Amino acid sequence: MIKGYIFDYGGTLDTGGQHWGKVIWHAYERQQVPVGWELFREAYIHGERTLGKNPIIQPDFTFRQTLEKKVELQMDYLRQHHARFDVQSALLHVVDDLYEQTCAETARSREVLLRLKEQYPLVLVSNFYGNIATVLREFGLEGIFGKIIESAVVGVRKPDPRIFMLGVEALRLHPDEVVVVGDSIDKDIIPAREAGCHTVWFKGEGWTSDPVDESVPEQIITNLKALINE
Repeated sequence: MIKGYIFDYGGTLDTGGQHWGKVIWHAYERQQVPVGWELFREAYIHGERTLGKNPIIQPDFTFRQTLEKKVELQMDYLRQHHARFDVQSALLHVVDDLYEQTCAETARSREVLLRLKEQYPLVLVSNFYGNIATVLREFGLEGIFGKIIESAVVGVRKPDPRIFMLGVEALRLHPDEVVVVGDSIDKDIIPAREAGCHTVWFKGEGWTSDPVDESVPEQIITNLKALINE
């Protein structure tokens, strides 16, 4: 019997299941930034690695500020590789585009979370930068989760199953009483299953087109509302 839920954050509650790399790429496309996919991919990876190795994102950074830093790092990389466009103008337009999309998607997620919270305790388990509490306040998600397990704070990162065990302990439940909802097979579904939890894969556009073993998750959804329409 299911008694509680653990949610991933990035790529699950803020993008509708899409990988953030693809979300940003589509904003580049919409804003007609003249960069090809391969160079963008390099810039994205460079940015994420830089953020992972350096304490650039501060605990009081809003999500908009976080987006600005992400895209700024990408643009710097593109400029170093002779991208020929107005970087400052492109940065502003891409960030505005992304933030508008994120606000809309997170608002939809909030509706689902509030419905679920009426019946179940909820915990958030996320690989994030140390500012997740600020981001939750920004999007009106503060108070929905009984506990926040953030990798930068607890010192354990997905795909280590121990981070999900911390979530289970926060719920004060047994693993087989908990459902984990996430967008990543590798970082969410497999380790959550290893921790003994039930799993729901929020399927969206992935970072690559590599085939995915869809027998791994117990359930696949393409809209978060499916969790309350059963």
